[in-house]
Amino acid sequence: MKALLIIDVQNDYFEGGKSELYNSHKALKNIEKVLKLFRESGQPVIHVQHINTRTGATFFLPDTAGVLIHKNLTPLDHEALIVKHAPNSFLNTNLSSVLQEKGISELVICGMMSHMCIDTTTRACMDFGLKVTLLEDACATKDLIYNKQTIPAETVHNVFMASLDGLFARVIKTDEFINL
Repeated sequence: MKALLIIDVQNDYFEGGKSELYNSHKALKNIEKVLKLFRESGQPVIHVQHINTRTGATFFLPDTAGVLIHKNLTPLDHEALIVKHAPNSFLNTNLSSVLQEKGISELVICGMMSHMCIDTTTRACMDFGLKVTLLEDACATKDLIYNKQTIPAETVHNVFMASLDGLFARVIKTDEFINL
């Protein structure tokens, strides 16, 4: 069985948030499309919410508006909500047991950030024998600084999608997935 896994689409990643991402609204629109498809077909949807408990954290802080899942993706009562405190959605969460209970062997992954939580969760799926389709235009990231150089968000995103494509996931666009 297949499920949609929506990772960390939370207010702090949008305008006015504490860690705004590049193309967050474009990603959100594509996530809305695939979420509608899964809901209409009755397929399982799993939401992941990051609540930062790390000392010195600057966003996704407990009891703030920024930690809330974006209003356009509010989980329905019957949809699973996994709360995590690290980039990997499996680490110290019940995600694996939720997938086992529902008989899920394939995930369609989307969300934020491409270089962090999307990457670590997608790679971890291999450890659990899960097949992954990653919707590259339903993910967002930000510029990174390394070695005193700014790496543009678009480059960061493309490098991570290229590294995940093949061994760890089938990386495709949302419309391609919808039209399968």
